[in-house]
Formats: sequence, C-alpha cells, structure tokens
Amino acid sequence: MSTTRTAPPAAVAGLVPRGWAPALLVLLASLAALGTLFAQEVAAAVETWDRSTAYNHCWLVLPLAAWLAWERRARLAGLYPQPTTLFAIPALGAAMAWLAAERLGIMEGRQLAALALTVLAALSVLGWRIGRAMAAPLAYLVFLVPFGAFAVPALQRVTAWMIVAGLQLLGIPHFADDLVIEIPSGTFLVAEACAGLRFTIASLAFGALYALVMFRSPARRLTVLALALVVPILANGLRALGIVLLGHHLGSAEAAAADHLIYGWVFFSVVILLLVLLGLPFRQDAAKTLPPPAAATVAPPRPAILLGVAGLQLAVAAAPSALVAALGPGGDGHPAAVAARLTAPEGCSAPAPGVLRCQDLVISGRLLLFPSHVTWAAVTAEGNRLAGEDDEAVTFSVASGDAVWRARQSPDGSRLVAVASWLHGQPAGGGIRSRAEQGWNSLVGGKGPVLAVVSVESPAGSRDGASRLRDRALLRRVLEMQGSGPARQAAELSRQP
Repeated sequence: MSTTRTAPPAAVAGLVPRGWAPALLVLLASLAALGTLFAQEVAAAVETWDRSTAYNHCWLVLPLAAWLAWERRARLAGLYPQPTTLFAIPALGAAMAWLAAERLGIMEGRQLAALALTVLAALSVLGWRIGRAMAAPLAYLVFLVPFGAFAVPALQRVTAWMIVAGLQLLGIPHFADDLVIEIPSGTFLVAEACAGLRFTIASLAFGALYALVMFRSPARRLTVLALALVVPILANGLRALGIVLLGHHLGSAEAAAADHLIYGWVFFSVVILLLVLLGLPFRQDAAKTLPPPAAATVAPPRPAILLGVAGLQLAVAAAPSALVAALGPGGDGHPAAVAARLTAPEGCSAPAPGVLRCQDLVISGRLLLFPSHVTWAAVTAEGNRLAGEDDEAVTFSVASGDAVWRARQSPDGSRLVAVASWLHGQPAGGGIRSRAEQGWNSLVGGKGPVLAVVSVESPAGSRDGASRLRDRALLRRVLEMQGSGPARQAAELSRQP
C-alpha cells in the first residue's frame, strides 16, 4: 500500500517542517549569490531609500512582505517544495531585460529585472504551488524598487495646471510661465518637491497593502490601486492651490509657502484616512477563509535536484553580467572637459575662455566629452551631480535652436545650472531614442556623447525673490544666444568621424 507524506502540524505553527530544510538552505544560498551578483542595483536602491523622502517608506516593504507571508502561513500546510526548471524560461526574458536596461542606462529597469530574477529563483526552488500560496507577499516586493521619478516633470505640470485653473475659476489675477506662477502677493514655483511624487508613491504602497489585506476580489483590489494613484495626484493639486490662495489672502507668498511640505503631509494623511474609511464598508477580510491546499503526494526533493535547479537559475541570471563585463562597464568613464565658447550678452564681459561676468554674477560654461563605451546613465548621473538633486530646487527648460536646456536653480537662489547633451552631432534629450543610440554606440564604438554645462553663480550667496527672477531671465538670455557657441561646439565634438 502506498502512503502520502504530508507536512506535520508544526508547519502551521511557524516551525520549519521536516523535508523543507534542504530547500530553504539552497534558497538562502541562491539569494546570497543573487545579492552579490546584483550588488550595484541593491546599493543604488538603498541609497535612494535613504536620500529621497519619496522612497523612505521602502524600508518598510520587506517587513510588511514578511508579515503578509506570516498571515498566509496556513496555506503552506501539506505542501513540500517542488523544484522545477520551467521558471528558467521567464528568467531568460528577465535576464535579457536586465541587459537592455543596462545598455539603456535605466537603473530602475535593472532593479526591476533583478527583482524578477530573484523571485523566479525562489519559485524555481520552491515550486509554483508554494509561489501561488505566497503570491501576495511576493508581488508586494515590487515596492522595493524606487520607481516613478520619470513622472516628476509630468506631475509638476499637472500641479501647475490645477493651480492656474483654480485661479482662473476664482478670478484671481495671475501670470504663469511654465512652472512659475505669479500673483499680486508674490511668485510661486512648482518645484520637484511640489510635484506630489512622494505622496503618490507612498499612497500606492499603502493602497497595495490595504487591497491585499482587506479585499479578495481582483476587481476591488484594482479599484483601490487606481484610487491610490489618482486621488493623491488630484489632492496634491488642490493642496498647491490652497497654498497659493493662502498667499493671496495673507499678501505674502513666502509666508504661505513656509512649511508647505509639513502641511502637505498632514493633508495627505487626511486624504488617506478618508480613503480607508470609504473602503471599510466594502471590506472582504472577514469572508470565509479558503481551505488550505490539498496534501502533497510527492516526497521532499532530493538535494541534487535542488542544487541543479538553483544552479540553472543562477547561470541564466549571471549570463548578462558576464557579457557586460566582457564589453566593459557602461557606467564608468571620466569625461574630458573643455571650455565652452560663450557669447557675451550686452552688459557682460568675458575675462577668460568659458567665463562671463555680468555685474555681480559669474557665468561659466564647459563641455564634457564622454568615452564611447559609457551608457547614458553616466551622462545623466554627471548632469544630476552638477545641477544638484535637491527636490526643492526650481526647474525649467530653455529652448535654443534645436537644443533644449534643462535648468535648475538652487533653493537659496545662489546657483543656476543648465545642461544639454549632444550625440552624433544632434541634440539628445535623454529619452529612449538617445539611450538606445548610445547603447548601440557603446557596443560598436565611435564618438561618445557630449554634455554642455552652463552655470550662473552669485559670489555673495543667497538671493532674494526679485534677484532670482532676474538671474533666471539672464540665464535664458545667455542660453538663447549660444546657438553659434557651445551648441555648435558640442555638436562638432560629438559628431562621428
């Protein structure tokens, strides 16, 4: 007579059941190996969690995912790990995605692909039945990746549009220039911190947790996620409009903008609380619990099979990294710097190559020539480093001929930096097309990209509101007349031989 081997009751109690230990040891070894393989992706994510307030909540994702898994531990009753090689097929796709993201210079893509490879490695060792039982905590791990920064410019413009629409509706005199909005009481700037990204990302993470805990229906979960995405964006626009209206009634833009981020978090907390209360009548967490899966009819896997499956997954995950190592790392490469040929506007002098002096301001320009093997990530990282990554800074763009300069003014107004890039003799905006062209260029060689940097600095330090406006106008005037200077110079230096 044949017998069916089932896990002992200790599985439900949270202890490691007999027969699971080899699989868990192999899984831990696989995770350690993957952590070493993707150390750059992990380090970049942790740095972003620590540096950016929009992603501070990522520190809670692993504990929350562990809690979700613990709440679902009863689903593992009667299950043994069933390693399979089938997950090597989607792992191959994730590995190719990592390679494409590495050549395109998109760190978020690399991190998402690395996370997918990690989850697939776990599923290959444990089997699809255990993966299905733990689908919720595994899916929640996606919030470990600090994604969404690409949406900041769009969110800034949505916020500015809502402010302008509200002022028009209320009949308040105003003037809007891109992200700068002026009313009689002063000037408001829709900085990156005002875009609402931190509210939106935190809301999505909370909404996903709320949906997984309180609802079972896929339709209701998707509805919660949609609301968690849309409501914070609209609420942030109303919050920004409220600050402008407060400045209008107080007669001081500076007084209204003081501690606006603190007010924003209070407002955001109230909005989230209202969403939670609205969802409570439709909760399904009290519904009848689904029965645990049927007892497994297979014996625990042999260590040799576990090691073979894990080794296959690691080989698939490591193959793109080995190829990149052979080609040369795309993120390394120190650019060479040359002085830019700046044209001095009226009232400014040129005491040295690449330097202008306009009254109490110093304008400098230089061109950075990157080696051909780098990916666009190196160009973006250097531009962000030179411009500063403070999300309280004022950002705007200036069109000069075919080029578009991305400009940023520091929170105290003492420094403005504008950057533009060229590739193969043409302006490059840093989008997918430019990244793809440089990705191919990094493989076949040729002239590398060129980054032009023009900065305006005040030796006296912090500037008042009126001076900041004049400084931005001066930078615009300088950039608009540089078509025959740095623009042509950068195009020539980046052109293929």
